[in-house]
This record gives sequence, structure tokens and C-alpha cells, in this order.
Amino acid sequence: MKIIHTSDWHLGQNFMGKSRIEEHKAFLSWLLETIEEKQIELLLVSGDIFDTGTPPNYALELYYNFLKQLSSKKSLKTTIITAGNHDSVSTLKAPKQLLEALNVHVVVNGDEDENIIIPIKEPFIENAETKAIVCAVPFLRDSVIRESLGGETVSDKEKLANDGIKAYYEKAYKKAKELEQNTPIIAMGHLTTVGSRSSESERDIYIGGTLDIGGDYLASMFDYVALGHLHINQTVGNEHVRYSGSPIPLSFSESNNTQKVNVVTIEEDVKVEELEIPLKRKLQVIKGDLETIIDELKKVENKTTWIEVHIKDDNPMFANTQIREEATKLDLTILAVKIEKSEKQLRAKELKAISLDELSVNDVFEKRLEEENIEDKEFKKQLTLSFSQIVNNLHESEEQI
Repeated sequence: MKIIHTSDWHLGQNFMGKSRIEEHKAFLSWLLETIEEKQIELLLVSGDIFDTGTPPNYALELYYNFLKQLSSKKSLKTTIITAGNHDSVSTLKAPKQLLEALNVHVVVNGDEDENIIIPIKEPFIENAETKAIVCAVPFLRDSVIRESLGGETVSDKEKLANDGIKAYYEKAYKKAKELEQNTPIIAMGHLTTVGSRSSESERDIYIGGTLDIGGDYLASMFDYVALGHLHINQTVGNEHVRYSGSPIPLSFSESNNTQKVNVVTIEEDVKVEELEIPLKRKLQVIKGDLETIIDELKKVENKTTWIEVHIKDDNPMFANTQIREEATKLDLTILAVKIEKSEKQLRAKELKAISLDELSVNDVFEKRLEEENIEDKEFKKQLTLSFSQIVNNLHESEEQI
């Protein structure tokens, strides 16, 4: 059986005022071609389909057109899509029953009313052999994994999250085992695991931020674990526990990553091939003084590249003006300029430029908190925790509207 594991599409992302529609179109077109070329039987998408809970219409159109085109791929038996922390439950849930007619299963929150155990069979054939079982675990929201958040310390809340998520996976595995004893069992998930590498574009998704769930723990139950949330393609403690990473770089911190999907072949054993995704647009970071940066700009051959500049120069404002003028002459697009502090600039009390486009709500709160110089670390942690809880509650309230 051949599987493609992908995640973190973030359709509809507004990147410093720029749309990513052409890049996403190119990726989805490539994915359709790859499914056909590789004769893929199962497609797994492990969360963060959209960048926000209220995606723009063009992002929804891309998503639905892609799912419609999947139905023409004769090798593809089943598609399973799970919600991530960026996804709106209501947005993904709305067409759920309709999509099942196309053998597309969407799992949005994993509560008791939702079946997450999905046998993979030849569709529309009675008594067909079960080739695999998927435990389609989405991003597990607080209401699913915790009985109560009130009154515990930060460490207690982290333990509740760990225990709740582990118990959830163990229960799912037991149900799958009861269904078929000798069939490969695949798990999906959307979380940060111990030992994984992250980039600047992800945020903590559980209050307290830290989970001690590792690849070895998941590998002890499942034949393959298809993870989402982290944007770097990687293994976690075991060859069969993997993140696919995002199909396009979602921040300048990811500019040196190689975007991939995982092609998983399950026969007598499990083999994984990391398949590189061709990039429609490159992100590039250029650092240095005025002379160095201008030299590097002249070397940029692809005019569609989006550039972030880090200036380290004794006269950064003059350098900024010169760099932008040179970029205009070269027909290049600079999306962000950051001025790195030198000792001379620090004495002059110059500030490091930060774009709000790059900051999450939690980032802004943390930076504001830093200015207060609070000495009580536990109190500071509790403030951060309370703010994260309020933000989570607001997200959940928006989804119910």
C-alpha cells in the first residue's frame, strides 16, 4: 500500500501583505500529478489546511477544487483530513457528509461523537480486505483532553495535557486492534513532540507549552505516525514517526528548508521516501553591511524571490534607503528590513525594527510583559498562561459563531 503524508498547507496565508495563492496552486497541482504518477492509494493531511479560522474565499475554492480533482485519481482509495490548531472546526465540518460520498474523511475535533477509526479498503466493494487502519487524531482541543483547567498550577496543567493525549492515543490504538489484529495501524496527529525541531512560524498550542510525548512512545503502538504542526520535514526518535513539514516556506526562518511530502510504502515492512516539492517562489535572507547586501542583491537571479534584509551597519538608516533603491533598480522585492543592533547603535538607543506581521498575539503579549520587569517568575508564568487561555477561548468562541 502506498501513502502520501502531507500537512500544514496554510491555504490563504497573507504573508506580509502578499498572497500565496500561486504557490499553493502550484503545490496542489504537483500533488495531484504525484498521486497519479506514484499510484498513491491513501492521502493523509495532518492539519492546518487553512492559515486562519476564517479563510478567504479563494482559499476555500482551492481546497474544494483539489478535493473534486482527487476523485479522478483511480489509484486513490481514501483521503483523510484532520483539523489543526489553525483550522476552524465549523469550516472543515460543514461539507463533511458530502465529502464522504467521495471517500474523503474529515475529522475535526475527535470528540465522542466523531469516529476517528477509519479502515482502508477498496471502496464500494462488499467484504473487501482491510489494508490498513488509520487512527485519525486531529489537534486535540482542551475540551477533549482535559476535564478541568481551573485551580491547577502550570505544571499540573501540563501533566493533564500529557496524560490526556497519551490516553487518547492508547484508546484509539486499542479500538483499532479490536477491529483487525494483524493489519497495519497508522496514526495521525497535530502537536509538538519531544526531540522535534521547530521554526519561528509555529506557536505553542497547549497551555503551558511543553509536552513530553516522544517518537518512541508513539512508535511502540503504531506502524507509521503522520504528524503535523511543525513545518520542517523530520523524523522524531524513530524512522516511522514523522512530520511532513509545510509544502511552502511560511516564514523567512524557513527559507533554507527543503519542502517535502512523505511517500510511505507498507508491505511486509514500512519504507519512507522523502519526496522534494518543487518551489514556485523562493524566500531569501540577506545579512551584512551596506556593501555586502548590495553585492548579494546583484546575485539574485530569480526576480520572483521575496527577500528579508538584516542590516548591520554603522549608519543603518542610510543603508536601508540605499538598499531599497538598489532593489527597485534590480526589480527585486524586499518584504522586510531588520536593523541589527551594534554596540554603537545601542548607545544611541536605536530600536530593532520588528514587523507586527511576523508576531502572533501571544508574541505581542510576551514582548509587552518583558517591559514590566516582573521578578516573580511563577507570577509571570501564570499571567502568560491566563492570557493563552483567554486567546484559546476566543478562538473556540469564533468557531461557534
